Amino acid sequence: MAYEYWGYHLMLDCKAGMLYAVQSESTIRAFAKELVEAIDMKAFGEPVVEHFATHNPDAAGHSLLQLIETSNIAGHFVDKNGDFYLDIFSCKPYDIEVAKSVVVKYFDPLKIKTTYLERQA
Repeated sequence: MAYEYWGYHLMLDCKAGMLYAVQSESTIRAFAKELVEAIDMKAFGEPVVEHFATHNPDAAGHSLLQLIETSNIAGHFVDKNGDFYLDIFSCKPYDIEVAKSVVVKYFDPLKIKTTYLERQA
């Protein structure tokens, strides 16, 4: 099946998510798994979730990488204030509103800034 664009890239800048969720490795893993299913993607392996930047309290938090058959889902979650940044890139189209609804279900951010790009070289 041919698509009009090479890639569909959703970037969500999320303000003040629930701290207990943003700081929880298990919640981030569960979120990644549900997101993949909700946007009809196929996961390649388990999500990688690691805690980084412990030397910098302003940036410390979990980073997420979930490979999907059509590209990846990546994010960084900030322990200090609950902010988080999520990218979904795929050559297969997906419903951005469904993706955002999963974000709200797991993290309930105060605000979501949405940037969406249709990419083509």
